[in-house]
Amino acid sequence: MLVRIPSPLRSYTGQKSQVEVAHGGGTVRDVLASLEQAHPGIRFRMIDEQDRIRQHIKIFVNTNQVKDLGASVQPTDILHIIAALSGG
Repeated sequence: MLVRIPSPLRSYTGQKSQVEVAHGGGTVRDVLASLEQAHPGIRFRMIDEQDRIRQHIKIFVNTNQVKDLGASVQPTDILHIIAALSGG
């Protein structure tokens, strides 16, 4: 499955803007687990200790925003990770 990586998280992927990961069991949670296995440390930047998506992160499967990590995915889907910009 193709995962698109935002600029702030590319230090975990060797500056790659997209990576292929194992499809896993068919949920966003599974895809993120595969992403973490291939790129250690990246999941914590997106998911908090209560297993929720962090406020500054948005995750889309194709064009649909995901609010629940249990959302199903297909091998042909594209997972987009969006990181909000902040500053003043």
